Amino acid sequence: MTREARKPKSGGQFKKRKKKPCVFCVDQKEIDYKDIGFVKRFMTDRGKIAPRRLSGCCALHQRMIAKAVKRARQIGLAPFVVD
Repeated sequence: MTREARKPKSGGQFKKRKKKPCVFCVDQKEIDYKDIGFVKRFMTDRGKIAPRRLSGCCALHQRMIAKAVKRARQIGLAPFVVD
């Protein structure tokens, strides 16, 4: 096959995604472990803590979210495992 017969690849294989800003940095929201609806937003459907790439938080706030989820689990507001 000659070079002219090959199809040129347009752009890259992977698209660069625009990084979304941290919810807590932009809105200056407080993380509260007692607000279970808000805490569940950062948990997967299996009950695990969502990673940064899914939650969209910066590293500092992701650590704070992890602590809030763990506290909510300890006092029984959030489940450890979802069946």
